[in-house]
Amino acid sequence: MVLKSVKKKKRPPIRESVYGHLKTDILSGHLDPGEKLTEEHLAKTLGVSRTPIREALYKLESEGLIKPRNKRGFIVSGDSREEVEELFELRSILEGYALRVISQTISEETLKQLRDFIQNAEEALKKNKIEEVFKWNTQFHDLLHALIIEKARLHDLIVDIRKNVLRHRKDTLRYPDGVRRSVEGHKKIVIALQLKDPDLSERVMREHIQEAREDALRALFGKP
Repeated sequence: MVLKSVKKKKRPPIRESVYGHLKTDILSGHLDPGEKLTEEHLAKTLGVSRTPIREALYKLESEGLIKPRNKRGFIVSGDSREEVEELFELRSILEGYALRVISQTISEETLKQLRDFIQNAEEALKKNKIEEVFKWNTQFHDLLHALIIEKARLHDLIVDIRKNVLRHRKDTLRYPDGVRRSVEGHKKIVIALQLKDPDLSERVMREHIQEAREDALRALFGKP
């Protein structure tokens, strides 16, 4: 009997692992805007040499996620009001179009999954478990995005935008009214999908994200 050789999955280069780790920490909000980043501290924390740290930091700088300090090292960048507005506007356009596409093919089984997410979010909201509400809300959007995975370019654009939007999630947690509006927005989305109305679906999604934009601006800058 001849045994087929099994190829071991190659690990990504250390510099890519370090870059991915730091980018995830920034976009998830684990590293706050203004937080200091130095090669020495990161190398000690991550248990690697300073070379991959340096390469990762320069790559993050080129993407605008961090910026140099006056003396040495970097700090995590914060989005300006204009950048936040642009981010949400782009998201509303992309996800509005995506829902238009989805409305024409969505199944009853998927609609039931979306309703279950909404119900779970409502139950968490009654218990004031805001983090749990966001978990179910995120799964709601994750499921919708999975439905357009074959439209690779649209899917990738939305995923990238969402990563940047979710960076501000911690700030919006302070506004339960905004969280409640988000759940209500999901109900409207499901109704539009049930009707299989592409125009209504696109409009409802864009309105939903515009409401999220107002909550983010209020949390970050004091007023929408």
